Amino acid sequence: MKELFLLRPDMVFLNHGSFGACPQPVFAVYQQWQRELEAQPVEFLGRRVTDLLATARARLATYVGAGPAELVFVPNATTAINTVARSVRLQPGDAVLATDLEYGAVDRTWQFLCARAGATYVRQPIPLPVTTPEAVVEALWQGVTPRTRAICLSHITSATALILPVAAICRRARQAGILTIVDGAHAPGQLPLDLAAIGADFYAGNCHKWLCAPKGAAFLYVRPEAQAGLDPLVVSWGWQADGSAPFVDVQEWQGTRDIAAYLSVPAAIEFQAAHDWPRVRAACHALLQDIRRRLQALTGLPPICPDSPQWYAQMASSPLPPCDGRALQARLWDEARIEVPIGGETPRPLIRVSIQAYNTPADGDALLAALAAFLPPGPA
Repeated sequence: MKELFLLRPDMVFLNHGSFGACPQPVFAVYQQWQRELEAQPVEFLGRRVTDLLATARARLATYVGAGPAELVFVPNATTAINTVARSVRLQPGDAVLATDLEYGAVDRTWQFLCARAGATYVRQPIPLPVTTPEAVVEALWQGVTPRTRAICLSHITSATALILPVAAICRRARQAGILTIVDGAHAPGQLPLDLAAIGADFYAGNCHKWLCAPKGAAFLYVRPEAQAGLDPLVVSWGWQADGSAPFVDVQEWQGTRDIAAYLSVPAAIEFQAAHDWPRVRAACHALLQDIRRRLQALTGLPPICPDSPQWYAQMASSPLPPCDGRALQARLWDEARIEVPIGGETPRPLIRVSIQAYNTPADGDALLAALAAFLPPGPA
């Protein structure tokens, strides 16, 4: 399927997880919507926008297991998390609980807001390697106190690429009266989603990553009982509008902007359906599983999770021997034209490999050959 994507042919792209990659047929739909907007902007944004967004939103809602009045389009998951975080009315002494595996932008959002409110942001350690979902839940729960107002955690973590047991955590939090906010930036398109079954109060998801929509397409899901307490990040004409869907009215319209990426989400969903995406995901996982095992053999280092789709899907992180991760990442690109991220948030550097429909076994071979040449000899 590589020819269906717009990626440069002179590289090995193993970093779909950072910003995604859009297939040519979906990108063509995106450009068509942009041209239609520019052909008659007043008609498009002044008279058609409500119905156009409603149609796209309904298709996305069906795909993620939600009602069309339970989610709104946003540019990215960071915007969604900020919208929710700024609506949690923290008081001095309150606490927001997260894991120590969260995305840096989310950490900074909560640190910023907790500092202003005199609250505490708790990054509860999750021991690696992980063993069982129950152990992860219990490790997180060690950070819960009577002052815990909200729990914010990833569905799939960014640096470590672990699938966390979010449904179990949301159930336990609901029983304790604690709000749950799930950062699902990496989940749509990589995991089958049923937001109603997950049970989070708030769920932020990107469509421009694993769903392969154009950049700038994401959503915020809010459980109906939590919608009234959510403030708009941007106040515009939707506030106090006499509409039938106040949550959508208040949150989705933020003034003049290009909504073509939102309107292209149904095309991305249909693209994946037309190419039997459950089969594609399974093939990607199998290839990633092989690369992961070969990385373990190369480094002699144990993995950070069991070898199971319960813990990783199309993206996995593996430990590397002590090294300058940034320098190694730069060398992989400069000398081998391999795009793959290497982070150092854990005691050892982690290389995070993403496998999408356009990747082949030759991509894994290239990565392993380059690492064998560039890494320090022998296990740490």
